[in-house]
Amino acid sequence: MDTVFLLIVFLPLVGSLVAGIVGSNMFRMMGSSVEGGHGGAATHAAHDDHGEAHGHGSAPDWPAYLTSGILLLTAVLSWIVFFQVPDSGEVIKVEVGRWISSGTLRADWALRIDTLTAVMLVVVTTVSSLVHVYSIGYMSHDPDRPRFFAYLSLFTFAMLMLVTADNLVQLYFGWEGVGLASYLLIGFWYTRPSACAAAIKAFVVNRIGDFGFGLGIFATYWVFGSVEFDTIFNAVPGQAGHVIHFLGADLDVMTVLCLLLFLGAMGKSAQFLLHTWLPDAMEGPTPVSALIHAATMVTAGVFMVARLSPFYEASPDAAMVVTLIGAITAFFAATVGLVQNDIKRVIAYSTCSQLGYMFAALGVGAYGVGIFHLFTHAFFKALLFLGSGSVIHAMSDEQDMRNMGGLFPHLKVTSPAFP
Repeated sequence: MDTVFLLIVFLPLVGSLVAGIVGSNMFRMMGSSVEGGHGGAATHAAHDDHGEAHGHGSAPDWPAYLTSGILLLTAVLSWIVFFQVPDSGEVIKVEVGRWISSGTLRADWALRIDTLTAVMLVVVTTVSSLVHVYSIGYMSHDPDRPRFFAYLSLFTFAMLMLVTADNLVQLYFGWEGVGLASYLLIGFWYTRPSACAAAIKAFVVNRIGDFGFGLGIFATYWVFGSVEFDTIFNAVPGQAGHVIHFLGADLDVMTVLCLLLFLGAMGKSAQFLLHTWLPDAMEGPTPVSALIHAATMVTAGVFMVARLSPFYEASPDAAMVVTLIGAITAFFAATVGLVQNDIKRVIAYSTCSQLGYMFAALGVGAYGVGIFHLFTHAFFKALLFLGSGSVIHAMSDEQDMRNMGGLFPHLKVTSPAFP
């Protein structure tokens, strides 16, 4: 089984590297030869308002099929793991190698497989594989599709690293990896100023939360002398009643740690006050919204709170803050979503609201309920985003035909949307 775990995590990385390096270089070579032989035919075309590319270049199709096939394979393997991982709380560890060993700080690169990880593996690989397959048709006219599929697979690898982390440093590696991949995917159509602005906004707002998350990791190592999950979880009861001098006051040590870590979850999962990046992130291609902003990246904060549940159980005050923020987000985001006119922004605010429900469940200790909602939400919200992409394409095609009707009066195009 160790080989299966390694294949699930590292196959998407292999697909990303092959599609990104080999596929993109082949496309550039093809483009340069076309440019030399046909007087400068454009291989990289500008995108219209709907992100669809129009140009003379034709990127190879094999990167899309390669990455999609790899993700379908990892999804099948993840379902096998899901049914074979014991539900007794037993933890399976797969050592990859020694990563950091400096003084008392030790952080080995290891895969932690338990029930929570098995659920997240199914969510990440299944939704990602379906998004990859959907993108084959959706991005068929885009000349940069090898780069797009490379980014998708890179994001999937970073998310898999996050959910299989066995220590806080490895968790942070995956945490920042999905942040980088989301920046690249949101700004995929970099010729559009709105996409570039949305990518930068998502990156900066997430850094605010990640600053608190980083402080929480530093403080955890300072308090426990370790970043390994098993070590710090076993030492949590011994910190009951201890205080830490923070911001000029003596505060409960577990409450401080939990709130700093939760600040990172607020940014990544678009909770109240750090939610502003998510609606603007809809500037990316619709498959990106389905993968990142519905099923995987935005649930990283929920996963982190569930993974560190011994911390929050030792701090009722921090758990109450998690519940309060989740409840406020659930009501606030749903209310804002009611008055949106853009179909993808409506679904984005709905995502914020549903994530608030998940945090509220985790805050009151209903971890099974929160993760169950995470599991179901990933699939129905990804389906909503992919459905919206089909609607957007259909409406844009009909609008193009309507515009043609103005050029050619004999063409009569009527629609309730374009009377």
